[in-house]
Amino acid sequence: MELHAGTFEPGDFAWQGLTLTSAAAEQIRQLTQREPGILGLRLGVKKSGCAGFGYVLDTVREPQADDLLYQRDGARLYVSTQAMPFIDGTEVDYVHEGLNQVFKFHNPKAQNECGCGESFGVQAE
Repeated sequence: MELHAGTFEPGDFAWQGLTLTSAAAEQIRQLTQREPGILGLRLGVKKSGCAGFGYVLDTVREPQADDLLYQRDGARLYVSTQAMPFIDGTEVDYVHEGLNQVFKFHNPKAQNECGCGESFGVQAE
């Protein structure tokens, strides 16, 4: 399965959706409170890394027409329908790893990940 704009229509699939842990929701709320005009974060994917795809997080000032919205405790996570075939069912978490704090993605569609954990691959359906 390749990622192409316009390939998927919102009604083409019955999405399982994404879930946010309480830690991820809290971090998104903190990020949106720091800068006026930020509505939430957008999660997407791009071709990247040795495994095929990488996660991309951007701030959202204005939702796009094909965005799906996932909310928890006032936090908003926007996801393009173009990304859903690659990340549907993913749990988004925010964790402390030593001195670092990062968003983690528990993606049931990821068939393999690179050694550094920065990219993932999916099996074509």
